[in-house]
Amino acid sequence: MQQKSGKIINISSLNGQTGSFGQANYSAAKAGIVGFTKTAALELARFNVTVNAIAPGFIATEMFEVIPEKPKEAILARIPLSRAGTPQEVARAVRYLIVDGDYYTGETFSMNGGIYMQ
Repeated sequence: MQQKSGKIINISSLNGQTGSFGQANYSAAKAGIVGFTKTAALELARFNVTVNAIAPGFIATEMFEVIPEKPKEAILARIPLSRAGTPQEVARAVRYLIVDGDYYTGETFSMNGGIYMQ
């Protein structure tokens, strides 16, 4: 705020947008990030600080890799792009917002291979 500029990028989740059976606490926390992002964007805009969120879907991380094969196949079958995203793709989205996202604020960027379209 003192610099009169800045960028904040929060990481939410597909589950914060859709909910997920058996994950009420996780889904609620990730949905809360979306609400926080919008509120912070409103409050910080006067300081030229943008605030956005990225909501990844299934990303090929250790957490995804430990899913048993049959459930993993079922998940991938639901994704129109037929694959999990990569950590590098999430990083590139963050980079885009930092480098070129000057006029975006209060937005949640869904990054999920098409499994959930708003």
